[in-house]
Amino acid sequence: MITIPLSEYEGLKSEIGKLRAIIQKLKENVALLKGGRDSRTSSIAPSQDLGRSNLNSLRAPSGKKSGGQPGHTGHCLKISDTPDEIIDHTPAVCSCCGNNLENVPADFFTRRQIVDIPPVRPVYTEHRNHTKTCPSCGATNSGVYPKQIKAPIQYGPVVESTAVYMSVFQYVSYNRIVDIFKHCFGLPLSEGVIDSFLDKMSKKAISTYENIRKLIQCAPVVGADETGCRVNGKKHWFHVWQTSMLTFIVAFARRSHEVLEIYFPDGFIHSFYVSDCYASQLKTVAKAHQLCIVHLLRELLNFEKNLGSQWSIKMKELFYQAMELKKKMTGDDYTNPPKEVQDIHKRLDELLAVDYALFNNREQAFIKRLIKLRNSILTFLDYENVPYHNNGSENAIRNVKVKTKVSGQFRNDNGKGADRYARIRSVIDTAIKNGQEVFSALLNIATGYKTT
Repeated sequence: MITIPLSEYEGLKSEIGKLRAIIQKLKENVALLKGGRDSRTSSIAPSQDLGRSNLNSLRAPSGKKSGGQPGHTGHCLKISDTPDEIIDHTPAVCSCCGNNLENVPADFFTRRQIVDIPPVRPVYTEHRNHTKTCPSCGATNSGVYPKQIKAPIQYGPVVESTAVYMSVFQYVSYNRIVDIFKHCFGLPLSEGVIDSFLDKMSKKAISTYENIRKLIQCAPVVGADETGCRVNGKKHWFHVWQTSMLTFIVAFARRSHEVLEIYFPDGFIHSFYVSDCYASQLKTVAKAHQLCIVHLLRELLNFEKNLGSQWSIKMKELFYQAMELKKKMTGDDYTNPPKEVQDIHKRLDELLAVDYALFNNREQAFIKRLIKLRNSILTFLDYENVPYHNNGSENAIRNVKVKTKVSGQFRNDNGKGADRYARIRSVIDTAIKNGQEVFSALLNIATGYKTT
């Protein structure tokens, strides 16, 4: 039997207690990581979710059944009053006595319609340049081809716009576009031709793209976000700046603040800037900042779920109350703020005055961040047009994730494919926000018309 001196026993007991404390803290951190990084944010892809089945939604249950709600206006295929073709079906003989009915007028008729698309085939338009000799002086004169016709035979703007529409807006791969044109339109294209269409459209869209950038520069409220992608196997980033009417997307090799210094060197001195807590976004010069409350709520739910943090529950409830108050406020409330606004500001200060040294280290970091960014948390309650979320920016950048999921990555040299995708997609999304049809906007650019 081995005996251990009391002093050593006490030392081991103390050491075990310390190790247990460390293990508990590590368990908490692992739980926070599992709950904090999921596909609801731009952190990771859905396929890589940790604890995917346990994800908590920020959306509260509505209590309604899925599908159309009572009173919802339904939509169905409607009969046209101006059909393109009418086919009459009349009885030739009487089914009862066999009498000839060909010259008997009809009493009435019923109707049924079929809606279909006629077979699509290429239309070849030939331009002939005639030459004439002047009878007076003998000079030879030739006609002039339209400036857009530069080769003996070439594809027209509708073909170009359709291919770009499929690639950038519908995320169709090159080989599938080739297949669609061959079997649906009877027009053989190569993947190289499709690539050239994207290149041409991107160059034609430069002036529109620049106009979008200038308009965003002086917009009253601007949202920003970024997401990763791969270009030739290397990590790149797509950055977006957007308003309710404009979207400006940039492909860049880094996530750094450098991209903003290139495209918006003066910052947004006239704008309220809405973003997440990424350092590059926070250092952007702006009239004022607004943090995305939805992002903050995700972290608070994580602390509540995995740590049972009462402080996080109180802060979460405060944010929900502020969001609900925002929905009720009108223009006059921003000139003369109601007492509820002052109360929320006061309660926020009280919650941030907590002794954060008593909290888990990740929760400590969160509280310190809020203290540092205190003036950017409730901006939306002080100014009418400032939202409390950055959903617009997340929506504007989500198309990049869909595109890379379908295509895998951008493969052109020096990020050229990513650059032109960003340019064309900026024009497409801006057109959508302004009520324009996507294909019409692309066709306008292809034929030389500006869309902004």
